[in-house]
Amino acid sequence: MTLLETQGLAARHAARRLAGASMAEKNAALAAIADALTGRREEWLNANAQDLEAARAAGMRPALLDRLALDDARIDGIAEGVRQVAALPDPVGQVVKTTLRPNGLKIEQRRVPLGVVGIIYEARPNVTVDAAVLCLKSGNAALLRGGREAFRSNKAVIGILRDALEGTGLSRDCVALVEDTSRQSAQEMMDLTGYLDVLIPRGGAGLIRSVAANAHVPVIRTGEGVCHIYVHRDADLDMAARILFNAKCSRPSVCNAAECVLIDRAVAADFLPMAWAYLKTKNVTIHGGPEVREILGEGVVPATAEDWDTEYGDYQLAAKVVSGLDEAVDFIAVHSTGHSEAIVTENYTAAQHFLDTVDAAAVYVNASTRFTDGFEFGLGAEIGISTQKLHARGPMGLEELTSTKYVVYGSGQVR
Repeated sequence: MTLLETQGLAARHAARRLAGASMAEKNAALAAIADALTGRREEWLNANAQDLEAARAAGMRPALLDRLALDDARIDGIAEGVRQVAALPDPVGQVVKTTLRPNGLKIEQRRVPLGVVGIIYEARPNVTVDAAVLCLKSGNAALLRGGREAFRSNKAVIGILRDALEGTGLSRDCVALVEDTSRQSAQEMMDLTGYLDVLIPRGGAGLIRSVAANAHVPVIRTGEGVCHIYVHRDADLDMAARILFNAKCSRPSVCNAAECVLIDRAVAADFLPMAWAYLKTKNVTIHGGPEVREILGEGVVPATAEDWDTEYGDYQLAAKVVSGLDEAVDFIAVHSTGHSEAIVTENYTAAQHFLDTVDAAAVYVNASTRFTDGFEFGLGAEIGISTQKLHARGPMGLEELTSTKYVVYGSGQVR
């Protein structure tokens, strides 16, 4: 038996006990975790500092360094997120529906944990905590494999979480870290049938596509985010410029950041200089089509076909002028990854057409795509943003980490 299989078996045993834990037991464990994160923060920060030093030496881009970095404020926010998850209703045991059959059978559909959830993710140590606590609250054991760039941070915080769990009576093995960050361990997780009930990849498009293509374990596909802001001819242009700036620049490395702006030809000459006044404060590089270059000048990089499908994760933005609503919707249908799409308009009919015809996990009118987030949607933390259509779609909170089973009460019925 391999080390990963041993971890998987321990997680299965822990998951059986956890599935029967009361809400009070799980909430006590989450409270202990929140206290441990703040009480042992120096341990976590020291490990993170080593990861950051190594990442800078390796030439990691500033936007990715930001995703990797921890500080006191971020740790306080992560701990507060744990407490907020503890305050949420427990989905396990919720009755979805009840049916009383003519023969007297009472049939209930109840929410139950998935079992053991495997998560493969990249250099974001906050994901380690988010994933662990959401799995715990929903009654699932978690087997986590982070990227090598955050290995020291992840190892430190998993030790903190496991110690906190042990003090509450739940098994340390409810949460475990795969310490091998090689491609081989990722492939082994994809083949860990009999141990993992579901595998969730969080990270760049390459990771997600590789897991979806190669895994034998059921996969929930998350996170690919080529998100669009469409500026309709009836938009409030200043509002549109502010929305675009927020969607692109507030945190460009995340999956709900805008990667492409589409502008109606009727307002392009007015809108693009307004938007550029905001974007240049962050030194955003615009990859533009011919009409964008004509309006903004030589500072615009000529867009290639690849730009329309690129998740930059940085201060770069694709821009294209379109003839109107129909062309914008058609363009999004071809190039969207199904994550988050937004229209800015004061035209009710246009907004409703956009909402009805754009196929994505979240569709916005007059708001930034940056709100596609479990916390912002009132779900507490999230395990990821599902861009598929089966089982879960959009921010995956507690309910999305459950399945259902039928419970049937009889009084001697036979068929």
